[in-house]
Amino acid sequence: MPLVIHLDALLHERRMTLTELAGAVDLTLANLSILKTGKARAIRFSTLEAICVALDCQPGDLIRHVADDGETTDAE
Repeated sequence: MPLVIHLDALLHERRMTLTELAGAVDLTLANLSILKTGKARAIRFSTLEAICVALDCQPGDLIRHVADDGETTDAE
């Protein structure tokens, strides 16, 4: 999968549980779990914004593009 979700790492860094995040962004635990495991096929910008606000992060901190060879690609 070329897009990797780093939700688990961000939650660990912020010392927040998935349940706490679900309450903060008003999403079900099941939907956040699908996102966390990388099984989500899409995410609404409003959901992405709410997660970023709750975790005090940027979208690029949460989602990374990984090339086929496993290298992380950055636009810098």
